[in-house]
Amino acid sequence: MFSLQTIFGQGMQFYTLLEAAANAAHDSTKALHGMLRDTQRSPSLDAFKLARQREREASDKISRELVNSFITPIEREDIEALGTALYKIPKQVEKFADRYSLAITHLEGIDFAPRAAMLEQAAAVVVKMVHELRNMKLERMKELNDELRSIEMEADRLMLELYRDIYSGKLDHLQMFLLKEFFEILEKAIDRCREAGVVAYEIVLKNS
Repeated sequence: MFSLQTIFGQGMQFYTLLEAAANAAHDSTKALHGMLRDTQRSPSLDAFKLARQREREASDKISRELVNSFITPIEREDIEALGTALYKIPKQVEKFADRYSLAITHLEGIDFAPRAAMLEQAAAVVVKMVHELRNMKLERMKELNDELRSIEMEADRLMLELYRDIYSGKLDHLQMFLLKEFFEILEKAIDRCREAGVVAYEIVLKNS
């Protein structure tokens, strides 16, 4: 049964839910960066599971609200697209954390923290972009989009350095395989942030 608030409201709950999803994604990247900085402690996956649970809850609520709401502040397709893009970020982060916890004994001396820091920065920019949807200020959103693009470009540059390390001959075959796999997962996570940012930017372009 529909409530009057749902029927006649302005759909502002969608902004709140998208912000919750973006915050959950950012929290997962902060947890990953923290885990990779603290190499003396055994990896714990609790923070990643919690972030993914929060993300799923936000995603489910968005889906329900899209069914129940007559009014949305932006197009339904855009809400769905942004919700889906945000959902993919902690999913990719958790994939890294799960595999890292299993392979950590083979990764001694390999420092993933700088790349994880860039992922955390990218997710923080996505949070800002999602919050800016309430304002629909194109100039501010363009600044954030440019910032996110710069992070992505720097991540691409670091990937080239990675390949030099892989083919340097200093690593055994297992380490070469693991190094390539883990950095590619991180790269894809940054790409997921970029994709979410592009959706948010395009929403503002359409509505400003």
